[in-house]
Amino acid sequence: MNRFILFILAMLPGVVFADELNTGDTAWILTSTALVLFMTLPGLALFYSGLVRAKNVLSVLMQCFAIACLVSILWLIGVYGLAFGDGGSLNQFIGLGNIMASAVTVDAMNGTIPEVVFFMFQMTFAIITPALIVGGFAERMKFSAVLWFSAIWLILVYAPVCHWVWGGGWLADKGFMDFAGGAVVHINAGVAAIIAAVIIGNRRGFPEQPMVPHNMTMVVAGAGMLWVGWFGFNGGSALGSNSSAGMAIAATHISAAAGSLAWMVCEWIKFRKPSVLGIVTGMVAGLGTITPASGYVGPLGGLAIGLMAGVVCFFATQYIKRVLKIDDSLDVFPVHGVGGILGTLLTAVFYSKSFGGLATDEAYSIGSQLGIQAIGVVATIAWCGVVTFILLKVLDIIIGLRVDNDEETEGLDLVLHNESGYSL
Repeated sequence: MNRFILFILAMLPGVVFADELNTGDTAWILTSTALVLFMTLPGLALFYSGLVRAKNVLSVLMQCFAIACLVSILWLIGVYGLAFGDGGSLNQFIGLGNIMASAVTVDAMNGTIPEVVFFMFQMTFAIITPALIVGGFAERMKFSAVLWFSAIWLILVYAPVCHWVWGGGWLADKGFMDFAGGAVVHINAGVAAIIAAVIIGNRRGFPEQPMVPHNMTMVVAGAGMLWVGWFGFNGGSALGSNSSAGMAIAATHISAAAGSLAWMVCEWIKFRKPSVLGIVTGMVAGLGTITPASGYVGPLGGLAIGLMAGVVCFFATQYIKRVLKIDDSLDVFPVHGVGGILGTLLTAVFYSKSFGGLATDEAYSIGSQLGIQAIGVVATIAWCGVVTFILLKVLDIIIGLRVDNDEETEGLDLVLHNESGYSL
């Protein structure tokens, strides 16, 4: 009789029991998992490989593919436990246990979805973050160094920051707001990329020689895949098929469109001609910047954040490349790092109901939340910056980071993989 009553109640609209399977939520997160992996393979892989020179196209594709495989195995072995496990007395800083996903059983639940679905969804975030860093050292880093760096960085940088924000760590306790990865993914990746670019050094000939993308068709195709996949990235972070997911997707789409147009206009004014590369880079800036705010703001917030992202990230790119002359090859820091910082801070502003946000607490204070957001930004930059610097220095001593000058001139495709991207 009790089971019959529970069944009848469960059929009523709006009635959901905690830790009971919701097939709609589960179906959406399964779909989102596929969309986020689609962002890396093939989206980011095509986007990045089109941006490099023809002699290095396969090296970038290989790095993205190998990172996806490597991170998947490490996530299973123990990184998932570091990010989302219960760390006991250390829980403010890191999770523990869940080796070989021991707690991911067929009956385990995470809210209204199976634990294994949450495990897979979060795995795709762990995959794309080190893959983004590839853009900072593209065309000059040894493949062995890429693998060692990605593996150790995942354990020492990604897992702790992920735990701080999403795993019940100290930033979560403070009320830090990062809906889908402004700090965990974009600030982390951006900071690591620019530190790698500085330590490894500029590509031979930079900035005197032009290093234009070899295949803009690949770039645009990859950018389109990123835009579509980002709906799973941000919308899936609601962890349910609900209005929060819908609002996140709406804000994400508007921000991407606004970022594209803002970057295009900046380029049009400065260089007299708008470029295809500019409009798709503005799209990525809009997507990265809205990511931490996506589930907290309305479409108007997405519009404002996207417009600011296009302008700020455009000038950040110009400053880093033309003034500082740092060869962050594919603009990871000015687009993802600066965008992540900007979006994380603006989350505090546009979450307010007075700016069309979704805050329900009438006592919500923009200033107070902005302080919390700033603490999270500074902590992420500091931890990622220091650990990434030490890790790269140690790897350089042990195995060396960079190919030699002759190998760089010949191209990584032939030197490292004995293959060529094109046979023409």
